Amino acid sequence: MQQIVDLQNSPEFQNLNIAYLSIAFDSIEELSEMAAEYGTTIPLLSDPDGQVSSSYGVLQWSVGTGEPGHTFILVGEDGRIAWIQDYGAPENGGRMYIPVEELVPQITSHLD
Repeated sequence: MQQIVDLQNSPEFQNLNIAYLSIAFDSIEELSEMAAEYGTTIPLLSDPDGQVSSSYGVLQWSVGTGEPGHTFILVGEDGRIAWIQDYGAPENGGRMYIPVEELVPQITSHLD
């Protein structure tokens, strides 16, 4: 959840002027509790059956529980994936937090 909070609080990330949300297998109740605890206003999507995660192909990098790891997807205005990067899977470094200053240039380079 710290990743979401840091994105929300980063002027550099906010200056990208992109809509963003977090998708997780957690229930609506769990996500609501976490949002309240961390004070985040970023939309949190509950995907308990993995349908959304599967449609974006991120389950190929699922962690041991079968859940998505830590994947970022940039979807263009045309609905196509402009950039996708998984960090959480062991083969991708197993990172569950990516510094905002590392993400911003990667996202910026894939904006139209």
